[in-house]
Amino acid sequence: MTVKPVEWLGTSRSAVAGFPTLARRRIGHELFQVQVGLTPSDWKPMGSVGQGVVELRIHTGEEFRVLYLARFEEAIYVLHAFEKRSRQTRPVDVELARKRLRDLLRSRLRR
Repeated sequence: MTVKPVEWLGTSRSAVAGFPTLARRRIGHELFQVQVGLTPSDWKPMGSVGQGVVELRIHTGEEFRVLYLARFEEAIYVLHAFEKRSRQTRPVDVELARKRLRDLLRSRLRR
């Protein structure tokens, strides 16, 4: 079994580290599913951020989101992680994920 590494961009790892234990455990499990090529249990495409970006949805009584990109062979890139407090994703969260995606794509072009 091949396990694709996870690359945490910006403050995404420290954001997840600040989540409650149950949310962190579920995020870890769901990301592992993605690492081994499986589909997470609750997700949706986030075309508003960019092509191939997925929103991982974690429900623990509170709502947490992890935006990631898994389309490249070398890694799964976690663009952003945050607690969701309203029905609609805040524009600031979408824009931050877009910026990190742009930066990632630029850095891959330089390789």
